[in-house]
Amino acid sequence: MDIKTASALRRLRLVSVPEAVSFLLLLVCSVLKRTTEFDAVRVMGWVHAVLFLLYLVLWADAWNRTKWSLKTAALYFALAVLPAGGFFAERRLSREAEDAVIASRARKEGVVNA
Repeated sequence: MDIKTASALRRLRLVSVPEAVSFLLLLVCSVLKRTTEFDAVRVMGWVHAVLFLLYLVLWADAWNRTKWSLKTAALYFALAVLPAGGFFAERRLSREAEDAVIASRARKEGVVNA
């Protein structure tokens, strides 16, 4: 894995958790709007929209650089659309990055299984 691919995965990881948090907060604000006088849906809607669009841009960049299969790319997209899915995406991306680093070190040391 080259440095640009690792950076793309890292950027996607960094935005996945704030996107998930903003989605959950938007859901809470929606409930509060209908049950109380508190109305922060407009503000949280914009915050979540910006983070979601940023996630989509970074997702497309990571898909392009990592050459994920359609199934893997669809999984990461679906995790962005599900409440709290960003937390699971971050964990999977973290594991994927660690595995790529281990594989890269093994190739450098000449310990290749295949």
